[in-house]
Amino acid sequence: MTPRQARLKALKTEHGTKSLGEVTVGMAVGGMRGIPGLLWETSLLDADDGILFRGRSIPDLEATLPRADPAHNAGAPGEQPLPEGLLWLLLTGEVPTDAQRRALTAELTRRAGGTLGDGCLPSHVGAVLDALPPSAHPMTQLQAGVLALQPASKFSAAYAAGTMTKRDLWRPCLDDALDLIARLPALASRIYRRTYRPDLTGAATPVVTDGIDWAGALAQGMGVGADAGAVEMLRLYQTIHADHEGGNVSAHTAHVVGSALSDPYLSFSASMAGLAGPLHGLANQEVLLWLERASEELGGPSPDGTWDRAKLKKYCEDTLASGRVVPGFGHAVLRQTDPRYTCQRRFALKRMPDDPLFGLVSALYDIVPDVLRATGKVKNPWPNVDAHSGVLLRKYNIREAGFYTVLFGTSRAMGVLAQGAWSRALGLPIERPKSLTMEALATAAK
Repeated sequence: MTPRQARLKALKTEHGTKSLGEVTVGMAVGGMRGIPGLLWETSLLDADDGILFRGRSIPDLEATLPRADPAHNAGAPGEQPLPEGLLWLLLTGEVPTDAQRRALTAELTRRAGGTLGDGCLPSHVGAVLDALPPSAHPMTQLQAGVLALQPASKFSAAYAAGTMTKRDLWRPCLDDALDLIARLPALASRIYRRTYRPDLTGAATPVVTDGIDWAGALAQGMGVGADAGAVEMLRLYQTIHADHEGGNVSAHTAHVVGSALSDPYLSFSASMAGLAGPLHGLANQEVLLWLERASEELGGPSPDGTWDRAKLKKYCEDTLASGRVVPGFGHAVLRQTDPRYTCQRRFALKRMPDDPLFGLVSALYDIVPDVLRATGKVKNPWPNVDAHSGVLLRKYNIREAGFYTVLFGTSRAMGVLAQGAWSRALGLPIERPKSLTMEALATAAK
């Protein structure tokens, strides 16, 4: 028995009958919001510190996770943490050394068939994608592509063979997780090119060089790999979106599907169906569209690059008065500015301080919290991660907002698939909460 398995056993033995808190009727009919009822090892969302990956904050990760080697980064050390470093942390609970990070990058490259580029996609995956109309939403294509990869599932094959014990299920689950993560840059960039950039297909398909990191391969596949700023931005983006504890729609979906011993391809595909919803993963797309609409309707910034604060304040007030929201502000748990917003802001201040839409985002940061507080209805008026990410993507010519959720999904794979392997290692059971009718709720509440 491993130390983590022993700890879980001790928790059940010593505290199994203790209450985690009261469940109200309002919680039951309000989407189970705030009900503690799920074990999720890879991250925790703290109201004040934001997302904690294995107990480590975003500023901590910025300071400690490995960067890209100069040899594979145009001769200069990388500025942003590498997603592989975070993946190592999620899987092991430890911050990797540079050597361990390089080993994981090499392992992902090996699992992708020796390249993180298009060569790692079986021909039938391309055929499945090409059978869909180009107008199919990129998230539909992502799910189809993941399911097309599913026949290679080692977990499904091992389970069907009947040779595994329950304590061994984590091994093929981890295999599948790493295989799928290794192929996601190629799958995502293939979807991007066929949907938005057919000029990058064929002879223009990028050649991914030996030693390139996971996010760098994604940047190359999307045709922005020659821009060092774009590569660093994608490294940042893919790292900070990797996990967000287990109760959000995409993470919880992956968990509940995986709890039925569906393989990681199936559970991740289901997760992406949840992420595609407008109330979840489409948020950063909605923010950018709102910013662009606001910029157009307000006539853009003044010649010196500043925004008319009075007009902007009224625009936000009018948005709220019409029954809409100012997207990118507020959070169900956080009671401070999202640290993921803050690190993106630091990136923008260094890389794009004069960008007009970044100027708009900065002005909103000063204006919107007071507007929201004045309504008396908002507990957290501060910006979240979605308030900023679309502006960074747009700056580096990734302007197709319909693709943003795919980028979100490739990142989130690290968190939900790492937790999936841990769920099998810890022997977590199938999830089966109790549901009630309205009549039963009324009776229980008496």
